[in-house]
Amino acid sequence: MNKLTQGVVLLLFGGAILRASVTDLYLRYVKEGLRPFLIATGLLLVTAAIMTLWYSFRETPSDEDDHGHEHHGPSVGWLLILPVLGLLLVAPPALGSYAANQAGSVVAEPVGGSDYPALPAGDPVELSLVDYASRALFDAGKSLGGREISLTGFITVAPDGSPMLARMVLSCCAADGRPIKIGLDGRTPIDVPADTWVQLTGVYTARTAKDPVNNVDVAYFDVRTWQEIPEPKQPYA
Repeated sequence: MNKLTQGVVLLLFGGAILRASVTDLYLRYVKEGLRPFLIATGLLLVTAAIMTLWYSFRETPSDEDDHGHEHHGPSVGWLLILPVLGLLLVAPPALGSYAANQAGSVVAEPVGGSDYPALPAGDPVELSLVDYASRALFDAGKSLGGREISLTGFITVAPDGSPMLARMVLSCCAADGRPIKIGLDGRTPIDVPADTWVQLTGVYTARTAKDPVNNVDVAYFDVRTWQEIPEPKQPYA
């Protein structure tokens, strides 16, 4: 690959990172707090690309053969532009039910100390799936106290065909994403396609099950009402 090709690839790659970083597209790849680092990386790549292109056009050809023809690297190097163009032109969806079904549920961790903090006032109170699972599994639902809860996630399918609520949890980026899964009782969403985002309201139930992928305890939620919603701006937990 010659310097011109390198410069073009760097420019497109840096531009793709900047485009994702200044919009909400980057949230499909990494956690929200990494935005400044992505912008800085994109700027560095664009700067390197501009310098590479400038030197490429500035150089005087000195590698001509005896017939006066300039030697070039293999043109196949330009194919490296294709995945970069794909990143620029095609926005892949966030990780969803397929990824959730392939991986075991995240292990909900108990909070420090003996008691969970009281829930905010007002019903329904909105909880993350991780927070609900932790309170349900390690506090036996005491801190949930019969309160009406609101949970948001996408529909995935349990091995027995019943719907489950899930959301992908990131440590850093989509590559390390793992699901938190919640089983559903009560008025569960029926005939709702996988990957449909829903908001559920309901109450704690003591029922639990095992995730067959990694044998982790899965909390259940007693659904009273539900509605379809658009995919959130931040799809990951």
